[in-house]
Amino acid sequence: MQSWLAKKILARNMARLRAGDYRPQLRLVAEDVRFRFPGTGSWATELQGKQDLERWLQRFVRVGLQIFPDEVVAKGPPWDTTLCVRGTIHLETPAGETAYENRYVIWGRMSWGILREYEVYEDTQKSTALDEHLAAVGELDSQRRQSQLAVSGMTHH
Repeated sequence: MQSWLAKKILARNMARLRAGDYRPQLRLVAEDVRFRFPGTGSWATELQGKQDLERWLQRFVRVGLQIFPDEVVAKGPPWDTTLCVRGTIHLETPAGETAYENRYVIWGRMSWGILREYEVYEDTQKSTALDEHLAAVGELDSQRRQSQLAVSGMTHH
């Protein structure tokens, strides 16, 4: 029952992400959420806090990534639930061609329905190919400029 309910909620939130709205997903994370996306590509990060995660999700939506949960497992008591999601993610070009396709696993910990921490694992070679595609269409340079502005803005405070 717990896994079934978790899949229903995640499927709904991921459908909203695919439609360009990250807010339902953001409502399910703690203010001090810890998020990790290992690797060396432009998506790789280790952050803490809802605001930093929001910026990461904004880019996810802006790029147009399409994410789907295939299987969801939730176990444990409500105050200490382990969550595991396996699914697919892809990106299509405006012409309808597949620019990126990958599988992912999300491993997380929840407390009373709120994500406290989670990690995302993907095939990093395919993630590198996504970066190459994004660089070709100019999105990666835009992301780097935004990151540099955020860093320079933080150093002046």
